[in-house]
Amino acid sequence: MFRPLAARASRGLKIANYWTIAQLSLGLLKTVRLLPADKALDFLDNAARRLGPLMGRHRTAMSNLRAAYPEKPEAELEAIARDMWGNMARLAGEYVFTDQLMRREPGAKLPSNVEIEGEEFFLRLRDAKGPHILFTGHVGNFELLPIVAAAYGLKVTALFRAPNNPFLAAELLEKRTESMGELVASGRGSAFQLARVLETNGNVGVLVDQKFRHGIPGTFFGRPCETSPLLAKLARQFDCPVHPARCIRLPGNRFRLELREKLDLPRTPTGTVDIAATTQLLNDTVEGWVREHPGQWMWFHKRWKLTGGKRRPGTRPSPTSVE
Repeated sequence: MFRPLAARASRGLKIANYWTIAQLSLGLLKTVRLLPADKALDFLDNAARRLGPLMGRHRTAMSNLRAAYPEKPEAELEAIARDMWGNMARLAGEYVFTDQLMRREPGAKLPSNVEIEGEEFFLRLRDAKGPHILFTGHVGNFELLPIVAAAYGLKVTALFRAPNNPFLAAELLEKRTESMGELVASGRGSAFQLARVLETNGNVGVLVDQKFRHGIPGTFFGRPCETSPLLAKLARQFDCPVHPARCIRLPGNRFRLELREKLDLPRTPTGTVDIAATTQLLNDTVEGWVREHPGQWMWFHKRWKLTGGKRRPGTRPSPTSVE
């Protein structure tokens, strides 16, 4: 009797905590919206650089940074972590100011604060018959990629993972849907939704740098990790091109978006896409991006936490289960 009551009380406290955090976060973002975009984003950046190191996730970020860069002095690692918090704050603020940041002059294809490398690939994928897969990581403002793709007339159905906080998740989904078009929430059934898009010669976008329970064993920054096989399995099933794409944050609230030529995917002796080798290739690609701009990646994720133990008989993880 007491155990169910305790469980309900615990869930109630957790929901109340989520609601409080959501109200404070959304209230802050509504307040900063009263400021000009540049000043508001600078304010959030500076505040996060001071407050971020006080959070428990900062310890996780520093632990990950020490393991990834054992040769770097502590002061440099701390600076990277502060850059990360600044990047995260700007990312949150940019949801509020998306309409201003993405405002285009009459006749212009893109806003003046966005640079493109690989415009020919955007145009080629727009005009070519699909299917195609685009992938990226949590670098810079990764949310701008589908927005810019849409500006070129390239329709991309993006897979996303909602925050654990349901109140923030609802707000975030509304904002994302307004600017990013078709979305698929990760979870059971999402792999089938993406497959249906590819079956109709559509294009899908996938983030590939999160920890995945019971995923494909591999390495990231030379450390063991588990990675989702979803993209590799879709590439094998449809034997379609896989293109890397990323966003790099530049000074002055500017961005450079890059879309590259399709990857040469590893193959098995029978000619099919090699799932494990392709998944590792994705890890290596994102690692290269992070090494170029380490302060623009989310180091506080428990990317290297291994599942451990055995899966319960008869259970399977969702194809997009991540932490």
